[in-house]
Amino acid sequence: MTTATWNGTVIAESDDIVTVEGNAYFPRESVREDVVRPSSTTSVCPWKGTASYLSLEVGGQVNADAAWFYPEPKDAAKENTGRVAFWKGVEVR
Repeated sequence: MTTATWNGTVIAESDDIVTVEGNAYFPRESVREDVVRPSSTTSVCPWKGTASYLSLEVGGQVNADAAWFYPEPKDAAKENTGRVAFWKGVEVR
């Protein structure tokens, strides 16, 4: 089982992980909805598409844009469909 933890709290866990460029992508349904907040941040990857971001809120602390996903990934990144990855201090094990 792979887990994503931040601020002492498990944010996501799953045994269905897709790894792309060293990042573990969790199924969206494995991410705890009570700790994620929408963000207006986006970025563009030439081969994956436009990423949208989520912030995390745990114990009154916010980790802005600590998760990302591709709402409509390009064909080369279809394995990312419906998946979320983490960074910014989120520990994935």
